[in-house]
Amino acid sequence: MTEPRQRHLLGIAGMSREVALSLLDTAKVFLEVTRRPVRKVPTLRGKTVLNLFFEASTRTRTSFELAGKRMGADVVNISASTSSTTKGETLHDTVATLDAMHADVVVIRHSASGAPHIVAQRSRAAVINAGDGMHEHPTQALLDAFTMRQHLGDDLSGKVVAICGDILHSRVARSNALLLPLLGARVRLAGPRTMLPHRARDLGWEVYDRIEPALEGADVVMMLRIQRERLGAALFPSLREYSRVWGLTGQRLALARPGALVMHPGPLNRGVEIAGDVADGPHSVILPQVEAGVAVRMAALYLCAGESGPPTAQE
Repeated sequence: MTEPRQRHLLGIAGMSREVALSLLDTAKVFLEVTRRPVRKVPTLRGKTVLNLFFEASTRTRTSFELAGKRMGADVVNISASTSSTTKGETLHDTVATLDAMHADVVVIRHSASGAPHIVAQRSRAAVINAGDGMHEHPTQALLDAFTMRQHLGDDLSGKVVAICGDILHSRVARSNALLLPLLGARVRLAGPRTMLPHRARDLGWEVYDRIEPALEGADVVMMLRIQRERLGAALFPSLREYSRVWGLTGQRLALARPGALVMHPGPLNRGVEIAGDVADGPHSVILPQVEAGVAVRMAALYLCAGESGPPTAQE
């Protein structure tokens, strides 16, 4: 099958099932690369990848850096604290300056929803969204789906995924809620009423304002942290109260299917949205999610900047 090619990866919204499956299948090839003694292929040799991060990040930025380097690209990391935005430069001027340096891919994380789309309109480079405000985080959703397929099988049809916590402010929840139905899974969104998006049911998602019914019979339980940096007002009494009502404990996990996967995009707030023994328990695939992140982001870079033809682990 010919690999679908596209210039940008800005979100899951509008993505076809064909492209999603191609990304996930391509990531399988790159996972083999990440697990062998020499973790490099020359797929992007001669290409330049700019990681432009205006928000703090550990997993996403590091995995994009590793992904680029393992594919032979020249990778340059730029953070807000070291860029000219601290001197008042606009995003438009920053992008214009970087575009003049002829990068092949710009990976951008920004606090403003829609920032990657603006960059894509003004840049000659391929643009990959590494998280924009409360909008989307497409590669996180892809690595989550990849992890599910690794443990549950490639066909996610009929699988029930409960996404629990601060849904309203979570770009991870939004991207997963768009991608998983595309792959045949059922999505349940559960959170306090003040942290649920308006009209979520109109989009076909199952919505719960209690965690227990959302967990019943679930194949996957994905917990989200409180997005305290995005909260504009007090939406719950206290972290202690939130943990008591919404924290994932072993007792609550028992409501899900036996062997249900426990996921979390990180960073964890142990003892708040998830108990430490659950995060470290036998059902947790939180660290496999991190490993999948490198392979999926290699696939994303390949999709946007690679040459035509399928990649191979023997390159």
